[in-house]
Amino acid sequence: MGRDVSQGAFTREDRVRYRHKVRRCLDVFALMLDDFGFDADRPMTGLEIELNLVDSAAEPAMRNEEILADIADPLFQTELGQFNLELNAEPRLIEGAGFAHYEHDLRSSLARADERAAKSDAKIVLVGILPTLTEGHLVEDNLSTNERYRVLNDQIVGARGEDIELDIRGVEQLRTHTDSIAPEAACTSLQFHLQVAPDSFADYWNASQAIAGVQVAVGANSPFLYGRQLWAETRIALFEQATDTRPDELKAQGVRPRVWFGERWITSIFDLFEENVRYFPPLLPICEDEDPVEVLHTGGVPQLGELRLHNGTVYRWNRPVYDIMNGRPHLRVENRVLPAGPTVVDMLANAAFYFGLARGLAEADRPIWSQLTFSSAEENFHAAARRGLDAVLHWPQVGDVPVSKLVLDELLPTAAAGLDGFGVAPAQRDRLLGIIEQRCRTGRNGAVWQTEAVWAAERHRGMDRAAALHHMVQRYAELQRANEPVHTWPIP
Repeated sequence: MGRDVSQGAFTREDRVRYRHKVRRCLDVFALMLDDFGFDADRPMTGLEIELNLVDSAAEPAMRNEEILADIADPLFQTELGQFNLELNAEPRLIEGAGFAHYEHDLRSSLARADERAAKSDAKIVLVGILPTLTEGHLVEDNLSTNERYRVLNDQIVGARGEDIELDIRGVEQLRTHTDSIAPEAACTSLQFHLQVAPDSFADYWNASQAIAGVQVAVGANSPFLYGRQLWAETRIALFEQATDTRPDELKAQGVRPRVWFGERWITSIFDLFEENVRYFPPLLPICEDEDPVEVLHTGGVPQLGELRLHNGTVYRWNRPVYDIMNGRPHLRVENRVLPAGPTVVDMLANAAFYFGLARGLAEADRPIWSQLTFSSAEENFHAAARRGLDAVLHWPQVGDVPVSKLVLDELLPTAAAGLDGFGVAPAQRDRLLGIIEQRCRTGRNGAVWQTEAVWAAERHRGMDRAAALHHMVQRYAELQRANEPVHTWPIP
């Protein structure tokens, strides 16, 4: 939900009007899918990276407003917590040297932002969950000052009607509760956008769902929360629980959660928007002045503001996006499963693996979703979040298989073929997929490095957990700036 919101109290009339309007948008969207010209000639890609700000002691730095003002770059925006920023890369094609251009621009933007942050005694860390966060940091007073976050918090907490419980059981256990959505700010992610044509959207979304578990296992980078070692990618469990609008009774009734994997393969992007409208009451019933029917009948491009706003408050791990650029509408898959970090080159390796594998599977003669049950895809996703590179996943024709073996034997060749289909330069393809290969061969991703570094600090340096986490984050931040992939990092 990227738009600004100033309205804090909604009436019954607001909700009735919004429900009518969002259904009107949905009807117009259905008409557009039948005969409207969507931009899909040369599929663009995009990246969003959520960032953490820390001070010299590796504590979260609640200074995003002043740092953002000093950066003065529209590519940077606020995020939920005052210790967060978001960087939106310029969309581009990945053919040829597209990934190299991404790398240059991202490193330049981050270096410039780090320089500005230093003026506020802060620096940027790319990590799925900042390991030095405590419950005292993740409170409502530390939400960003943008009013939209306060409104969203009030609506989610109000819909639930009671405190939000966090119960995550991994290597260690965390059980606590919160009276706000502030713990969600701990979840700093890496999001990929892939523009697709309407008639191929379902294939790309289904493929993205099928590989979500593999992505998480290979890219896990969030093993610690509140000083406890939990899942390899704890961010998955935390995000699912921290924004859950359902009390226990509604969970027992099978009401869908707003952070949702989904429940079926689809045949059209319309399936996803229609499910959002059918299953989820509006959190932010704000109506625009546009009449989408009139705009469509007069030859214009409807904004569909209500439908897009509602879609932004249903947190699918692979989200459908309708957007308009240069006067032309287009559709995107927004892949939201991965954490930020550890380095720019690691994130681009994750991007190459996703874009290539999604295309390779979406265009395969025999679709993966005709061989893999949807429930197996979801089970893979959560198994991967728990165990990372140690996960065993279920895959058609091979059965239950260690994720590293699956990637090395089956999926890397498919991803390489998919990148060839995009026209990615072979040197770029081999460099980035080689990083994924080496993570699997060495058994080391960001989550593994973090846990090994903390164990070493505890066992060999005699540090307690809190000191070990701070020591690890400071070393992590130093290594991150060299932009060497995480599987090559030494253990401090």
